[in-house]
Amino acid sequence: MLKAIAENVWVAKQPLKYMGLNVGTRMTVIRLIDQKLVVISPIEPTETLNSELSDLGAVGHIISPNLYHHLYAKRFKSCHPNATLWATEGLKEKKPSLPIDRIIQPDGSVLWSEIDLTFFGGLRTLGFNGFDSFNEWVFFHAASRTLVLTDAAFHFDASFLFVERLIARALGCYERLIPSVLERIATKDKQQLKAAVEKVLLWDFDQVVMAHGSVIERGGKEMFRSGYERFLR
Repeated sequence: MLKAIAENVWVAKQPLKYMGLNVGTRMTVIRLIDQKLVVISPIEPTETLNSELSDLGAVGHIISPNLYHHLYAKRFKSCHPNATLWATEGLKEKKPSLPIDRIIQPDGSVLWSEIDLTFFGGLRTLGFNGFDSFNEWVFFHAASRTLVLTDAAFHFDASFLFVERLIARALGCYERLIPSVLERIATKDKQQLKAAVEKVLLWDFDQVVMAHGSVIERGGKEMFRSGYERFLR
């Protein structure tokens, strides 16, 4: 299930439907210098996946990077009980049953020397109960020049089925790295989001991994800048 996309960086994906669109979902795995694995936005921990992870090293950290990506965190933690489960602010209140060990601090303190992170504040989406905040953290692996997003942007391309491409076009995220129209409608604090985007653009990334869509192997920084252009004005 794991696919290497750079040295010490892997991804794995599985099917997932949201509002009728088969958006799929993807987790990212980064191996640290101490050989521990950092798993961002975990997917269903199958026997095959756990076996492949054990071949790479021990899972040391599991991250629920926003208020939406927690569906498999509890099961993943049960398979890797010695790992630290990190979560964004507010997830403990939203899902009290999650065995969260630590909350990522608002000041964005560096947790690992190999991975930078920043809070992507201001981004909201139009959900079933109105406007919802993501409280998302985004990550940068400098050695591979890889940016790791979760719901901060989507990128659907020709690899998806016709109906999915059609819906992606309607949502404004076909062959673009961009938040969907749902986020663009719901996001009101443009200045906070602009500050977050500007921080991300300080990183020297080329490849972009997101939870939903296709990985961008090259030219990701310019695509990210273009997708968020309206918020940079």
